[in-house]
Amino acid sequence: PILLGVECYNTRAIVETLKNDDFTGVDAILSVVPYYNKPSQEGIYQNYKAIAEATELPIVLYNVPGRTGVNMTAETTLRIARDFKNVVAIKEASGNITQMDDIIKNKPENFNVISGDDGITFPLITLGAVGVISVIGNAFPREFSRMTRLALQGDFANALTIHHRFTELFNLLFVDGNPAGVKSMLNAMGMIENKLRLPLVPTRITTFEAIRKVLNELNIKC
Repeated sequence: PILLGVECYNTRAIVETLKNDDFTGVDAILSVVPYYNKPSQEGIYQNYKAIAEATELPIVLYNVPGRTGVNMTAETTLRIARDFKNVVAIKEASGNITQMDDIIKNKPENFNVISGDDGITFPLITLGAVGVISVIGNAFPREFSRMTRLALQGDFANALTIHHRFTELFNLLFVDGNPAGVKSMLNAMGMIENKLRLPLVPTRITTFEAIRKVLNELNIKC
């Protein structure tokens, strides 16, 4: 499925995009909590209300307070999920397992929780999440998707083995920020050039060498 990011700190701009642009071939939209201006929980609700009423496309909420500056609470997420039928899921990257569990426990039946954090995807699936929108999956699509499928099938022992294989990389990829970390890793694997657009810059040499060391320990060619 094609999931298209439609996001802005200005709700009106999102609504105009949804009403005026061509979304042929798009299966759903992903829209992050408004960033920089730090709206209240009521403001977050009203933002998604306007978005849900502007399109018939399925909507995936995206909560990532480390980037937006504000956390969408479980209460607000559940309120939105119950009030708008085309809001079908949330990409949850708050890092707050208790909050995520609250959403999973109390959500409507047709609303899904998707991990937005590779490092907690395995435990989150054991609580009832349905998958992940992954960073490390760009480098290891086969292995990380296998871990996810095994966990969803209830084969937690084998899923945990794969999870533990990547634990150190989960952390290293964010030492100097994302996407710098994963680009550095892909460069170490010989897959891409290590170039970013300002204000993003490549990882420090020390981080690059740490990533390469772990890859070598995993017997991954660098």
